[in-house]
Amino acid sequence: MKNDVVPVQIRGILPANSGCAIFVGNDEKVFVIQVEHNMGTIISMFMRDTPKERPLTHDLITSVFKGFNISVERVVITELKNSTYFARLILQMQNELGRKIVEIDARPSDCLAIATAQKRPIFVAHSLFSEVEDMSEVLERINDKTDDSE
Repeated sequence: MKNDVVPVQIRGILPANSGCAIFVGNDEKVFVIQVEHNMGTIISMFMRDTPKERPLTHDLITSVFKGFNISVERVVITELKNSTYFARLILQMQNELGRKIVEIDARPSDCLAIATAQKRPIFVAHSLFSEVEDMSEVLERINDKTDDSE
């Protein structure tokens, strides 16, 4: 599996007209996943460890996992079909009967939110990473403009 995936991080979040652009990548390449505006806000809150008045859905999921002794191992963004990204949430459950690994199909936005909330690793399938357009330059320009306006 190690050669089949590439480790990445969320490198930036930019509000856009139709939602938010989540810049995901590493030092080699960055690509964009478009998410709904509220998901961009939620991911940003988890990245900043922003306190919340009430638990959000992803906080609820974390509590349910904890209650059943389930841990998030990692998330993997697996493919792009018809302009839609797909992802897998890899869970581990350990109890007196043993250890079980379960993969669940999930939206990349939910995977990114859960991974960010729980400080778990994010990966991209190597085949997908090699085919996505590199947006590193765009992110650099955005960061430069932000630095200039401060």
